[in-house]
Order: sequence, then C-alpha cells, then structure tokens
Amino acid sequence: MTTRDTADSPRSRIVEAAVELLESGGPDAVSTRAVAAAAGLQPPAIYRLFGDKDGLLEAVAEHGYAQFLESKRAQLDPAPEDPVEELRRGWDMVVEFGVSRPELFAVMNRATGREADVAHHAGLEILHGRVRRLAASGWLRVDEELAAQIIQATGQGAVITWQATPAERRDPALLTVLRESMIAAVTRAEPAFSAAESGPAPAARALRAALPDKVDVLSEAEQGLLREWLTRLAADGRVTEVGQ
Repeated sequence: MTTRDTADSPRSRIVEAAVELLESGGPDAVSTRAVAAAAGLQPPAIYRLFGDKDGLLEAVAEHGYAQFLESKRAQLDPAPEDPVEELRRGWDMVVEFGVSRPELFAVMNRATGREADVAHHAGLEILHGRVRRLAASGWLRVDEELAAQIIQATGQGAVITWQATPAERRDPALLTVLRESMIAAVTRAEPAFSAAESGPAPAARALRAALPDKVDVLSEAEQGLLREWLTRLAADGRVTEVGQ
C-alpha cells in the first residue's frame, strides 16, 4: 500500500485482493474479473486505476516492498553490539520473506516500475549500511561492494533453490549452511583489530568506512587521493605510486 491509499480505498481493496489471490493460487489466479469480484468492485475499476493486469501487478509489487521495508526498518539497529549477528538476522529475514511468500517475492523481483525501484534501492541502502558497520568494526574480509553482492546472491539463491526443491525434500539445514557460508565469506572469525593484523587491507576498509563525507583538514584533492589509496589498500593490501 502506498501513501496515496487509505485502508478502505478502492485501490487498496483491489491490491489486497490481488495479493490474496496471488498467494493462494499463483499468477494465473490474478485475473481482472477475479480480483474485481474479490474486492467487491466491477472490472472497469481495475482498468481505470491500474491500466491493465501488468499495472496491477506493479502495484502488488509496491505493496510487497512496502511490507518488506517496514519489517527491515523495524529490525534496524543503527549501532548494533554485534554487527555479524545483525547481518545474520537481516539475511534470515529476507530469506524467510521469500520462502514464506514465494509468489509475492517473485512478482517483486520482476517489477520494473518507479515505485518498486525506489523501494528496492531503499532496501539496498539498509544492506549497505550493515556492510559499512561491519567494515568500520574491522569484521569485513572483502571489499564492501563485493560483500553486498555475496549477501544478495546467497539470499536470492537460497530462496530460488528452496522453491525449486520438492516440498518433501526441503531441508532447513540448507538455509543455515548457506547463511553461515555467506558469513564466512564476508566476515572474519575475529574482528581485525582484536587480533594480529594479517595486513593493511582490513584497516583500510575500516578507515574508509568510518571516514565522513567531508574531512575539513584535507583539501578535496587530498581527500580524493586518500580515498583512492584506501580503496586500493582494501582491495589487495598494496599501494603503488600513483600513475603506475
């Protein structure tokens, strides 16, 4: 539901009816006639409000993203005591959403509308915030962008694999193993600053994550050079002369 809807507006009733039909009978159940009947309206109302079935499904995706972001934001802790455990909780929440609501999750992933895109990027910002906190605390094993990609890929892969597996062969241990494999891939067994350093890369990632957008004591050119060096150090632990 978007901000332009009220709880009992025709638009809201249609979207909620479409979500119920989608989750109980799959995409084929979401016909304009069935949705209109479930919402207590006439089919022309759907065409007037959404244009066609594709427009309705975009609205369903927006609705799903709104619920998803509400859950993510409710769980968000800007200063977690344990950023690795926070990552686990965030990954579990995404996978649980996809596993428990597969039809809605699939429609959300296919959505191309502006509202769904905005919501998708809002979710990514929450993910990147978690990754940044890991880096600033010295936990991150790889570059921030790669870490975010690994987290996304394992979450999406977990949901897709679960849904593609016959119900009688699904084993919850799969989700646990995938999550812990992701944790091992992107984080260290101990934060880099509580054990012997294995090189400058962890420190560079942490400093880069902790730097404010503007450092007053440095010129813009110096800030750019500092970030370039930190990025290269974070990647492989080595800095060569600029231009080489």
